[in-house]
Amino acid sequence: MCIRSCFQSFCLQWVWRTAFLKHTQRRHQVAHRWTHLGGSTYRAVIFDMGGVLIPSPGRVAAEWEIQNHIPSGTILKALMEGGENGPWMRFMRAEITAENFLREFGRLCSEMVVESCVEGICKPDPRIYKLCLERLGLQPSESIFLDDLGPNLKAAANLGIHTIKVNDPETAVKELEALLGFTLSIGVPNTRPVRKTMEIPKDSLEKYLKDLLGIQTTGPLELLQFDHGQSNPTYYIRLANRDLVLRKKPPGTLLPSAHAIEREFRIMKALANAGVPVPNVLDLCEDSSVIGTPFYVMEYCPGLIYKDPSLPGLEPSQRRAIYTAMNTVLCKIHSVDPQAVGLEDYGKQGDYIPRQVQTWIKQYRASETSTISAMERLIEWLPLHFPYQQRTTVVHGDFRLDNLLFHSEKLEVLAVLDWELSTLGDPFADVAYSCLAHYLPSSFPMLRGFNDCDLTQLGIPTAEEYFRMYCLRMGLPPTENWNFYMAFSFFRLAAILQGVYKRSLTGQASSANAEQTGKLTEFVSNLAWDFAVKEGFRVFKEMPIKNPLTRSFHTWARTQSQWIPTGTRSYSSIPEASPVHTSKGGLVISPEGLSSPVRELYHRLKHFMEQHVYPAETELQSHQTSAARWSPSPLIEDLKEKAKAEGLWNLFLPLEADPEKKYGAGLTNMEYAHLCELMGTSLYAPEICNCSAPDTGNMELLVRYGTEAQKARWLIPLLEGKARSCFAMTEPKVASSDATNIEASIREEDNFYVINGHKWWITGILDPRCQLCVFMGKTDPHAPRHQQQSVLLVPMDTPGIKIIRPLTVYGLEDAPGGHGEVQFEHVRVPKENMVLGPGRGFEIAQGRLGPGRIHHCMRLIGFSERALALMKARVKSRVAFGKALVEQGTMLADIAQSRVEIEQARLLVLKAAHLMDLAGNKAAALDIAMIKMIAPSMASRVIDRAIQAFGAAGLSSDYPLAQFFTWARALRFADGPDEVHQATVAKLELKHSA
Repeated sequence: MCIRSCFQSFCLQWVWRTAFLKHTQRRHQVAHRWTHLGGSTYRAVIFDMGGVLIPSPGRVAAEWEIQNHIPSGTILKALMEGGENGPWMRFMRAEITAENFLREFGRLCSEMVVESCVEGICKPDPRIYKLCLERLGLQPSESIFLDDLGPNLKAAANLGIHTIKVNDPETAVKELEALLGFTLSIGVPNTRPVRKTMEIPKDSLEKYLKDLLGIQTTGPLELLQFDHGQSNPTYYIRLANRDLVLRKKPPGTLLPSAHAIEREFRIMKALANAGVPVPNVLDLCEDSSVIGTPFYVMEYCPGLIYKDPSLPGLEPSQRRAIYTAMNTVLCKIHSVDPQAVGLEDYGKQGDYIPRQVQTWIKQYRASETSTISAMERLIEWLPLHFPYQQRTTVVHGDFRLDNLLFHSEKLEVLAVLDWELSTLGDPFADVAYSCLAHYLPSSFPMLRGFNDCDLTQLGIPTAEEYFRMYCLRMGLPPTENWNFYMAFSFFRLAAILQGVYKRSLTGQASSANAEQTGKLTEFVSNLAWDFAVKEGFRVFKEMPIKNPLTRSFHTWARTQSQWIPTGTRSYSSIPEASPVHTSKGGLVISPEGLSSPVRELYHRLKHFMEQHVYPAETELQSHQTSAARWSPSPLIEDLKEKAKAEGLWNLFLPLEADPEKKYGAGLTNMEYAHLCELMGTSLYAPEICNCSAPDTGNMELLVRYGTEAQKARWLIPLLEGKARSCFAMTEPKVASSDATNIEASIREEDNFYVINGHKWWITGILDPRCQLCVFMGKTDPHAPRHQQQSVLLVPMDTPGIKIIRPLTVYGLEDAPGGHGEVQFEHVRVPKENMVLGPGRGFEIAQGRLGPGRIHHCMRLIGFSERALALMKARVKSRVAFGKALVEQGTMLADIAQSRVEIEQARLLVLKAAHLMDLAGNKAAALDIAMIKMIAPSMASRVIDRAIQAFGAAGLSSDYPLAQFFTWARALRFADGPDEVHQATVAKLELKHSA
């Protein structure tokens, strides 16, 4: 907490006393204090120096200095003192000059510092607030506290301090202004002092403008930079009595065809007489010697720009009227006859979308800084789904609410701004782009949205209503491929954000927030892919049914210690996917619908299972109950070598995590689902193909999050099958289904982390091949709930790891890996073994569990298919009460019910895998939670029916049914309790409905 008094801004009616903090590396809180001549209740504003409102006071001071011709830095740290005889009142009575007033303020400046780091007290500890108030000499009721974190606000409110939640700085400032009774911002709206990297030479600019406008005055040129405009820097100019706007190209090497301010100037000049509201442009200067780059000048048009598309502070009817006006002006733009206004050559006729896609692919590639999976998928998908019929009109190219200037008193558009991307093209692209905010969250930093708001309550038309409104005004039928236009719009936005980010790395970006866009590109591209998925489903539904496929499943009967195929079943499926559809990542519900290489891999695995795995099951099961069970079976190791030789190794790593196929087979989640189900028909096949848990999850964790050194030490041996691993999270004393409950501690000591904790159900830890324990513990119990945990890579030979006992599952030991109860006592691990960094554990665990959870479900489908196959063979050969079991009505009903339940679960699993491929694990969270609810319970029921058909034999180890049932039931805990997944589904469903 720092209190440093300084004078920020003043006008004829009020003085704002404030405390300000010079920049340090520590986070501070700052108390702002002022006196209001009208008698305000509040005398201080307290906020965090690292928070969101600090720029505003600095901006107010700088703008006040510019507007009042005060040299920059004159208004420094000062406070009002002296009452009637103080400098402010003497200045108000004209007893001293402005210069003397400022000189006395500088002399009166004093410092009072309260630093959190020095005092040893941090928010939300109430003592830090009390200390601030004590230093200021104020009561809690006389102060206002601003912050963006709930716990900090709650602590202040409990002391009687008025609080303001800061979600959006501008909204918070307005709320603060309402409490204070005066405004905190002055000067030209939406401007700030020119950023250092965006400065332009004033002298040559002033000479140019005087020549252009015929101005003889010698008054100074005032220059501010608009906050608006991510691409082309835009400036406010006041010269003599003229208010102007200058828009220029950014400095440095630019992407081809980007930042075409010449086109902006041309189209605004052409549209001025066509009924489209545009600024009055004055001149285009292509001489870079004037200010360093080409630019154009237009008249300044005062009005309102609504940066927040949810339009806070307005009535629902006003919001609807604003969006109606926005829709109306877009129709005006699209109704302009290009030839009539001299724009017939402003762009090519037709094929606008294909050209745009290629343009933005090139722009993205030119500014690419890392591989983004969703962008790669979109680059492949978009050219395959172009609209067949496209109208050609004038298009704005960046049409959205904050590019419109509204009348300050009427709900009408005064001017459409930012024509940089305008051309002749498909008008539906403009309509879709103007609806971006409908699908973005209100927290999105570069382009706010309102998809988390209630549009009915706000009065804002939905995207569908807005689109229908447009089509009605234009007299057009609604397009069916709306989702394609939205996918394209978000793809283009992602490419734009990537360009802004790339420019920020070289200091060319005009926005101070440009560096944030590095994280936003991937978010937006995932949104684009979500619309691509929706469009794909629409096309899929319209496809005619033809050339049905068949899918075969073998049944196995026990003969001479082997499982021998005795029958098949088949069912009709979707039409065979063409190579084009396969490349697009269509939903494939039959192995025969897979691409040729994957289909061949599936059949090779199927043959391997029949020739090597099923015949070995009896020997492998016997080894698990023998005296040598805690040593790996030599037969397993032999089968692993055979699987490697067949190319049936490390099939699990999804393509999105390993796009270069450095570690795995390069399968998508959906492709792997078909192979994983097949492996799931045997308890031993997953390990034989190096596709068994927990190694799969740990290997993917290392691929996604590990450093190169961590990969070299741990990932490579795991991928080669030379080592095994375990994951230590579950604890006996807490409900570990909530990962934030874990209590094991990770304490930093010298250059090590020291671990202490009690863990259990650590699968695989008893295996003598286990060399790595992925350990989850708490590094900071006082951090936010989901940032307390960290993940460490712990070598199993580290002193202090004590196996207490092996745990059994329904009496099964699951040797040789087992499930251990383990004590970690003062286990010292090098700091370089931390994954990602302290506080990232929950994030890592969630990322690890996405694919791992669906793998279990895939294998459960295999369990169920094997159980049903065994059941069908059994009821055909078994006689009871004078007839075969297959003739008993209850058995027929059980078989039918099992088939239906398996099919339902399989389709849901395949859909979840498909969505993970198309939209990412996070977007598929609902579907993953649903299959976690469905698959284990379904498998338990199907296997239980099969056991019932076998009678007592079903309980024995002569068949895999007992073990299938055990693991299906156990997975209702091991992969998260049913109740957790049910709660997740319900919450997501309610959020979706809202």
